Order: sequence, then C-alpha cells, then structure tokens
Amino acid sequence: MTTEFPDRALKIAYSPCPNDTFVFDAWAHGRVPGAPELDVTFADIDITNGVAESGSADYDVLKVSYAVLPYILDEYALLPCGGALGRGCGPLVLTREAGVDLSGRTVAVPSEKSTAYLLFRLWAADVLPADVGEIVVLPFDQIMPAVRDGKVDAGLVIHEARFTYQNYGLHKLADMGEHWEATTGLPIPLGAIVARRALGEGVLRGLAAAARASVRMAWDDPEASRPYVLEHAQEMDPAVADQHIGLYVNEFTADLGEDGYAAVRGLLTRAAAEGLVPALRPGALSFP
Repeated sequence: MTTEFPDRALKIAYSPCPNDTFVFDAWAHGRVPGAPELDVTFADIDITNGVAESGSADYDVLKVSYAVLPYILDEYALLPCGGALGRGCGPLVLTREAGVDLSGRTVAVPSEKSTAYLLFRLWAADVLPADVGEIVVLPFDQIMPAVRDGKVDAGLVIHEARFTYQNYGLHKLADMGEHWEATTGLPIPLGAIVARRALGEGVLRGLAAAARASVRMAWDDPEASRPYVLEHAQEMDPAVADQHIGLYVNEFTADLGEDGYAAVRGLLTRAAAEGLVPALRPGALSFP
C-alpha cells in the first residue's frame, strides 16, 4: 500500500458489535501493512449517523446506516467494502403474541434514520391494511424488554436480537429481510462505511484497500480477532458473537459488487418514492 496518508492517526468510529470489531481488528491493531494508524471510537450507529449528518469534521471514517446516505453524500464517500449487507440477516418485528395486526399500534424502533426503519416502513406499506400508530425510538437493547413488559405493542430489532428474542418470550411477527429479498431478489443493505471526501481520492482508495485487507486477514486467521471481539461484545455469549459475525461479514463486506450497489440503490430509491428519504443525486454512490 503506497498511498500517502495524512501524517496523523485517522479518526474512525464504529460500533462495538462483533461484525465491526472482527472487520477492523487487524487494521486497528497495526497488522495491515502500509495502512494508516487508527484512532478508534466505539459508538452506537445512531450516534455515528448523527455525527455524519451534522457535518462535523471530527471523524475521518464512520460506520453509518445506509438509510442516512442521502443526507451525507456531499461530505462523505461510500467505501465499497467494510460494511454489512447480506441475505437472511434482516431486522425482525417482535410482539408478545403471534399474529398481531400492527395497524394503529405503537412500535419501538432503534432509530428513524436507520436502514432497519426504512425496511420496516417499506414492509408496512406493502403488508399492513392501515398505517402503524406511534413510533417510539429506544436504544436497541431496551426494545425487547419494552415489548415483553407491554410498554409498546411491537419492536423492531437488529443485530444479535435475531438469536435471543425467544429468551424474552417474544414472537417473530415478520422478518424485514425476508420481505425485502422476496420483493427485490437483492441482498439486504444494513451498515455502510463512509469516509470524508476532503481526504482526497487517493486517500479514499487507500482506505478502501486497507479495509478490504483487514477483512481478508480476519477471515484468514479468525482466532486473531477473538480477544478484540469478545472484549467489546457487551457480555455476549461467544457462540452468539460467532453467529453474528457469520451472518453480517460476507462477500459483500469485502466488496459491494454489482448486487451490493443494486441493493443500496434499490433501497434508497424505494424509500425516496415513499417520501422517507431525499432522492439520491446522480452519481452519489460512485467511488473514486
């Protein structure tokens, strides 16, 4: 890697979730030859979405929701690797009882600027006989307890909740990913890696190469990343962490490819048609 990076550590923010720590372990610990040093901040994706939208120059690289791209692509470029897309890995809608009609009901969501929320609203527009009722934003780790305790009628959950919701006595009402795949045939776009355009095209290409190398090093030696993953997995069972990585780190993490870009364009085009996000400007997703 011969890119001339800035003479400082690059500031990056991503989540403590196993897929992100797995992907960035080699790079964050200086094992990717020629890659710049990273100054890592762990932050929930709702926080990084807000940072990106604010236009703050505090971070060079961020993990954000694909849903926030229409608001930030003037300042940030989408990297073609490092993010989370996949199949069979979509958000779930959970309820205390099976077969609930959510028309007019209260639903807890992790963010109204999340990809999960866009997928939920597209599902609701296709499936429900009437609009949902109140939307309540809660931290994702509070959503299942809120549904269990009757504080909300349903909850939209992400990440490891796919594997643990039965522990709360909850029912899966619908799988947003299944609906998306059935109606589009495309993978499910979830989280993106973006970098500030002001860094310059050469640096952006170098960052993409470093991210891709870090992913491949993680695959080549999965045990090397395990201490970093489990240190930040918030007391997650190691088996659940492995499931999480297996689900969210895949060929699209190494390279979005034609299907990955089609999925991102498809999501944001459909969401714009529903009035959920601004329309993308032509060429906004292109990478230098």
